[in-house]
Amino acid sequence: MPANAPDSSNKSDSTDAETRLAKLKAEVAAFVAEKGFVDNPKDLSMSIAIESAELMEQFQWLTTEEAARVTKDPDLMDKIRTEFADVFIYCLGFANELGIDITSAVRRTLATNRRRHWPHEK
Repeated sequence: MPANAPDSSNKSDSTDAETRLAKLKAEVAAFVAEKGFVDNPKDLSMSIAIESAELMEQFQWLTTEEAARVTKDPDLMDKIRTEFADVFIYCLGFANELGIDITSAVRRTLATNRRRHWPHEK
């Protein structure tokens, strides 16, 4: 699945606060169908890792302090947004392919993680 899905910026529900996750999943499914991609869990999981590495690459040689200031660099933020979107598009496609309800999975994992002890917890 190519990185850039159709631009939804001209739609009235183009922000996180206005767009339902189900709608994004449907948009990704429509894009996959439109392009005739044949997705499978193995390829999608590998694509998530590959695109994640491309996101990490944007921070590769930055210090922690420089990384905290990336929002002040519009060109870098554009690259970061694009790579993040690539990762998320593949995650949505993966969820579609395996029938994962993202909200349920996230809430279940958060509940599990709340019971865990984290070494850096206060």
